[in-house]
Amino acid sequence: MEEEPLLTGSINRGSGDYGSQDNGEHYHHEESPESRRLSYSATDDSYPVYKDADLCIQQAVVFIEDAIQYRSINHRVDSGSLRLYRWYYSKICQWGLGFTIAVVLGLAFIEKPSSLTYTSDIRFKPKPWEPPCGLTEGIEMVCLCIFILDVTVKTYLIGWEEFRMNKWLIGYTVVIAASVVDWMLSISMMCSESLRVRRLIRPFFLLQNSSLMKKTLKCVKRTLPEIASVILLLGLHICLFTMIGMLIFAKSDDPKKNGEWETYFKNLPKALSSLLVLLTTANNPDGTSSFDWTYLLMNLMTAIIYNQFRGYLLMSVQTSIIRRRLGIRAAFEVLCCPGRGHTSTQSEGHVERVAVNMFLQVMDRVHMKSYWREAIIKAAQQFPDGFINGEAFQRLFNELDKDFMKEHPPKPVYSSPVLQHIQIIYSHFYITVLGNVVALANVICICTVLVLDSEKSGLEKNNFYMEILNCIFILYYLIEMLLKIVAFGWRGYLSYRNNIFDGFLTVLLLAIQIAIFITYRIPYEKVDPVPGHVMALWEMVRLVNMLIVFRFLRIIPEIKLMAVVASTLVDLVKNLRAFAGILLVVYYMFAVLGIWLFQGAITPPSNTSLIFNANVENKTDGPFSMDCGTFEQLEYWPNNFDDFASSLVLLYNIMVVNNWHVFTDAYTRYTTEWSLVYFVAWWLTSSVMWVNLFVALILENFTYKWDRSNALSVEDVERIAYQSTVQLIFREHVQEPTEEELLAQLQQHPHLHLSW
Repeated sequence: MEEEPLLTGSINRGSGDYGSQDNGEHYHHEESPESRRLSYSATDDSYPVYKDADLCIQQAVVFIEDAIQYRSINHRVDSGSLRLYRWYYSKICQWGLGFTIAVVLGLAFIEKPSSLTYTSDIRFKPKPWEPPCGLTEGIEMVCLCIFILDVTVKTYLIGWEEFRMNKWLIGYTVVIAASVVDWMLSISMMCSESLRVRRLIRPFFLLQNSSLMKKTLKCVKRTLPEIASVILLLGLHICLFTMIGMLIFAKSDDPKKNGEWETYFKNLPKALSSLLVLLTTANNPDGTSSFDWTYLLMNLMTAIIYNQFRGYLLMSVQTSIIRRRLGIRAAFEVLCCPGRGHTSTQSEGHVERVAVNMFLQVMDRVHMKSYWREAIIKAAQQFPDGFINGEAFQRLFNELDKDFMKEHPPKPVYSSPVLQHIQIIYSHFYITVLGNVVALANVICICTVLVLDSEKSGLEKNNFYMEILNCIFILYYLIEMLLKIVAFGWRGYLSYRNNIFDGFLTVLLLAIQIAIFITYRIPYEKVDPVPGHVMALWEMVRLVNMLIVFRFLRIIPEIKLMAVVASTLVDLVKNLRAFAGILLVVYYMFAVLGIWLFQGAITPPSNTSLIFNANVENKTDGPFSMDCGTFEQLEYWPNNFDDFASSLVLLYNIMVVNNWHVFTDAYTRYTTEWSLVYFVAWWLTSSVMWVNLFVALILENFTYKWDRSNALSVEDVERIAYQSTVQLIFREHVQEPTEEELLAQLQQHPHLHLSW
């Protein structure tokens, strides 16, 4: 779970960029020009004191950690509060809070209606297991108590005045209170209530625990007017062509010419839904192929939405970057304590430098990645006079924005000429190329055999020649692995990700091949293909072939474009999790709403023989229909809103427009035509807006990586560890704050008051 700043709004409430609360009171302390005093407030009443060196270091450590995580520095800075603050943001506490959120969200799967059944098909679905009253409620109350403790700690650390200005924490408190009240109603009614309001507001716990998710949501909110304009254009487009379609395909006097009218344009709601289905490209009605250019409009909408959203996201990232600079500057200021071995400007009484030895003490306590720490410490030790000024102090932490280049261990030194020649040959790039060619040849051989044996059963296949080929290739892979280990050494061999991939699959292939030799006494051409063994010979050979094909993916790191694409996909989970998290929140809320609105709406007919006979005419009463392409004829019975898990699957099918018109048609028949509003709202929210944003940001992430790796070799791309966070993706477009702006904001800190 991403670490969240205690103050999640903009830093400066006046400008919306950075800063803290300004009540019209400025804390200016009269000081002599020969000295500079720093004071802090442990309570609401501030009082000036000279700080000891240990408190200076403790504050600097926390401010630097805030800068690393883009957190706000507007929190209490006395010794006890700082210890509580670091404990709160420790990994165990944050993981515990994230686990609690996962548990409270996961209750939807076991609460009534429970998803604990082996099938969601309403034709065969047994009565699900329902937890006894008090089980899920007890778990939920434990989670709510943890949330109460969480909001209490946050409120104490930032202070009451800051809490009053923080809308997210106020909302957090309101949601907890509403959940507790609803929980008490459930207990008083012995868990028999049909509607639990707290289920709908549970996703708020996930939102408020991630600063990046809140920033993203804020950007989406600001983008809504532009999105509404685009959707209005889309609506006008649909309405215009609906009228054109109704004019072109009007009802004719000849019943044989009324096919298009009957199917797509019989009335206005039918015509609108037909055009909406065509717009989503889920289906292409026969008589409306002239409207295919709407596909271009949908792609244009993606570009417009992303362009507007990107601007607001850039503004949000600007705030994050300023938070980092402000935290670093605050650390520098608190380390400038008089009488601690620092020099000051006698004319102004302003301390301008920090001793390197004190800075090293701070870095020893800061929780950060080891390669960042090593790079910063190494740069700090380069100052010849032992002091760091403010500008240099900021530059030290530019290492946080740099990519980490992984250094491979040195190659072993051999005295034997044979081993030296092996090392020269097998550490050369051409050996890797040769290995890729051999892997390609192996895949071609497997493909040839698959084509020749595509229509043969397992009893008819002769695996003798395939086994001989596999043995030859696996022997080459084994020799290649062993000689590379000799060339690079164990540590050097394992320092390459593609070597780990190759080595693991080679060992696995060798183990399976040895198992085949022991079991079937290969090589023998005549072997019982299906003996009384755990796995038949042809199945084991097929497993070997699948692993060999999978091993061919070793070429990915050797091609720069493919390497960048693969790393982009891997980074999606950690770098774009905020966008996926908000999509999860939307899924959760729509699934709960779907259960409230449509639970039990779809029911199989009493005459079950109709279900299994697609040729029967629809002569039954009610909404049931066996027409071609309907919900019943396609047997989409497991897709329903009868439980939470089924609801998620149904919403996913609609999001990817997988025959979504079939579901809308079924629910309009089984309920009312107003149900279409729910499904269209979900399609607009998930597919039109959020998925388009997600795709666009994937492209942004890829472009960022490709631009940075453009001047690098393939080997350097393999060595580099991109720090491609959302902040760094937009880093070059962010304007740096000035020195005066940073100092002005530090003067407005609600708990740390600096006076010159």
